[in-house]
Amino acid sequence: CWPRAAFSEHRLPPPAPSPRELPLAHRSAYCVVSYIYRHILKTVLLGQMLSLFICGTAVTSQYLAEQYQVNTPMLQSFINYVLLLLVYTTILAFRTGDDSLLKILKQRWWKYLFLGLADVEANYTIVKAYQYTTLTSVQLLDCFGIPVLMALSWFILRARYRLIHFIAVAVCLLGVGTMVGADILAGRQDSEGSDVVIGDVLVLLGASLYAISNVSEEYIVKNLSRVEFLGMVGLFGTIISGLQLAIVEHRDIMRIQWNWKIALLFAAFALCMFGLYIFMPVVIKVTSATSVNLGILTADLYSLFFGLFLFYYKFSGLYILSFVIIMVGFILYCSTPTQTAEPTAMPQPHSTGLDNAGLKLEENDNQMPVVTVQFTRDESVVVSTD
Repeated sequence: CWPRAAFSEHRLPPPAPSPRELPLAHRSAYCVVSYIYRHILKTVLLGQMLSLFICGTAVTSQYLAEQYQVNTPMLQSFINYVLLLLVYTTILAFRTGDDSLLKILKQRWWKYLFLGLADVEANYTIVKAYQYTTLTSVQLLDCFGIPVLMALSWFILRARYRLIHFIAVAVCLLGVGTMVGADILAGRQDSEGSDVVIGDVLVLLGASLYAISNVSEEYIVKNLSRVEFLGMVGLFGTIISGLQLAIVEHRDIMRIQWNWKIALLFAAFALCMFGLYIFMPVVIKVTSATSVNLGILTADLYSLFFGLFLFYYKFSGLYILSFVIIMVGFILYCSTPTQTAEPTAMPQPHSTGLDNAGLKLEENDNQMPVVTVQFTRDESVVVSTD
């Protein structure tokens, strides 16, 4: 046996102290860092969930087009708007008071009419652009919606960005450029569209309409309610897409040779689109429309990974590099909260949403947010903000 003194000299170092054993200042810093880490992780996971929904819509649409020669983007969108109508517009119809369907229509029906028009045409123009231009042009020009979205957020939502946010957006766009380069090296750009100029204009128009729709969505879900947004988009989206469907796609629908496989693909597309619409307001409420659009840049990469097995695409290591670059830019953007400018006129409706992973706290009387940490007798931690 070792002598007691010798054993004490060779003993292991004491374990690291737990958060409860840290000094008060260190414990409060630990809580804040842990809070930031959890919400950034939550934002990243929610953004990738949206990317998977978009990937599902892209894969099912491409499979319908290549295997069964079915090109009916308006019909597919119409099914999604009908689902929103049946679920969320019905909820509004059974409500009473200021948030009832009739009251909303009486007060701001024309606003939701323009929102529904922007949302429907954004979905249609992007899909239509593939008939005229190349995949490279669509992937590159579709990023035009991000600066448009940031500009609209600056003027409408009074968002104020820092230098790190612009650097993060540049990093994400670099990842998109890497993805496009991988497409070219992999030979996915063999064919040109029938009219590249028309296709490029459609992509720019669709990206701008998406930006308008997303900014409006962020304002509504943070100041009004998610159910109101989905219900009104379902109502006006069904009317607008139904009219446009009867005008531009009735012949294409008549030529479809229906079978259970085509019906299953339509159902899969509708479920993915419906899931995208009902979860995106949730993600936007805890982050922002800009961060969501940066996060879903990885949707094309997920579509590619499915295409490796379904459409026999060629793989390139640049795809992995582009995914890493986009995720680095996305995390960089979410790591720092944006600021909100003080209103210069009448105060805007109260917002309970948190921007950029729940890091932005409401500002009262031009005072900085204060974090208060209290310790009870049983050593439990209570964190509150003033």
